[in-house]
Amino acid sequence: MRTRLLALFLYPMLRIEKLHHQLSNRFTIGPLSLTIDSGTHVAIIGESGCGKTTLLKIIYGLYEVTNGTIFWGDQHVTGPDDNLIPGMPYMKYLSQDFDLMPYTTVAENINKYLSRLTPKKSRQRTDELLRVVEMTALADVKVKTLSGGQMQRVALAQTLAKEPELLLLDEPFSHIDNFRKNKLRRKLFKYLREQNITCIVATHDSTDVLSYMNQTIVMKDGQVVCKDDTQAIFENPPSCYVGSLFDDINVLPKEWFDEVSLSDKKRLLYPHQIQITPQGKEIVIEHSYFMGSHYLIMGYHGDQSVLFNHREDLEKGSNHRISIK
Repeated sequence: MRTRLLALFLYPMLRIEKLHHQLSNRFTIGPLSLTIDSGTHVAIIGESGCGKTTLLKIIYGLYEVTNGTIFWGDQHVTGPDDNLIPGMPYMKYLSQDFDLMPYTTVAENINKYLSRLTPKKSRQRTDELLRVVEMTALADVKVKTLSGGQMQRVALAQTLAKEPELLLLDEPFSHIDNFRKNKLRRKLFKYLREQNITCIVATHDSTDVLSYMNQTIVMKDGQVVCKDDTQAIFENPPSCYVGSLFDDINVLPKEWFDEVSLSDKKRLLYPHQIQITPQGKEIVIEHSYFMGSHYLIMGYHGDQSVLFNHREDLEKGSNHRISIK
């Protein structure tokens, strides 16, 4: 026990070293190496088919990797060849397919993962998790009658029943309505931070990433393109591909903004970084898209398109000048 505690302080909790896994003749993960500290919340983002889900499954121990090693603290993460039931006991993995018992209640689906020797304590734990996922009112409802979003919340509570050290979530809010998703994310990640549970989330949704993830890993074609603090990646995307995972991205000539660079002649800019000004590059307005709090404006300078935010609708065909905020 003392050796394990020492390892937790000496090393990053998750260490992936020279990982390489050939899933098929067409797709390979890695080679890649990563470290993640205890209590950190990390997003894995990238286009569909880039390897996000596969990487989560490898970390959990569902695949036998071709080469490389994975450690959680001082524990070697092993695959199906070494485990009768694949998956590591100190981790929990929530896949996109829910494994629920349809003919039992919401509370029973959670409680089945808790000890029967201490029913009172198990019930208290179930009630706590029902509050976290906002399902208290439906505790005694049969799972088969729930919506997809409600089932997803029950599955999320299941993964937390026996509190894991590492939580792996694959598109955990994909079936949940926006009005409920925002509150649920705040409650869930607050709870995980309070319990110091390390969390890795594979997601397509940038709103899952920006407000809640300490770090972000960007993947493409089975490779890690970049890994850094989430805010640093968002504010300074290293490529158009990375920036486009957060928002629309403009790739514009630096000369438009009187910027000189020998290494790169293009500037990556989000729509919110561009404004209308008396001086600047002239564009012709093509379309205005109402976004609720603002308009997303599409304009052109010659053949070059530009997207930027503006507080008002702009008339098609009108001329304006733009600059960087």
